[in-house]
Amino acid sequence: MTPLDHIERRMEELGTVPISPDGETGTVPATSPSELLALGEAVLEHWVAAKGLEPTTATREGFRLLALHRQGTTDDPSFNACRETCRELVYHYNLLTMDPPPEDAPRRLRMMALVANHLRLFVVGKLQVAGLGDFCCSSRPLHEGAARVEQA
Repeated sequence: MTPLDHIERRMEELGTVPISPDGETGTVPATSPSELLALGEAVLEHWVAAKGLEPTTATREGFRLLALHRQGTTDDPSFNACRETCRELVYHYNLLTMDPPPEDAPRRLRMMALVANHLRLFVVGKLQVAGLGDFCCSSRPLHEGAARVEQA
């Protein structure tokens, strides 16, 4: 299993690549849709393993990411909060692997990187605070606490 700090480092690398607001110019992350999907899977593997389960190799609707998400919700309905994030990651993967790729592929790849990082942030937060995801914006106390530590 890929260590979480390696996943975080890679996500930070992907997040620091500038792109213009219109999505037409600038550079895009040096990555592929497959790598981003794999990073999402690696993040969910940590959640499943933390629950004492063996991460599945099965697929759901053709994607291991969705099967891992389903496995992660076992006995923890609050984990369902990241369901749409997982589906959005799959959506961008599907768009980017179409033949031919969409005209706005650079912008979509950047968005996919952001969504993958969003999933990582949720899971890392969930590993720290069991109730994260029980209600909207429940991560606010976690992030506010981190901001106070940084300011000190």
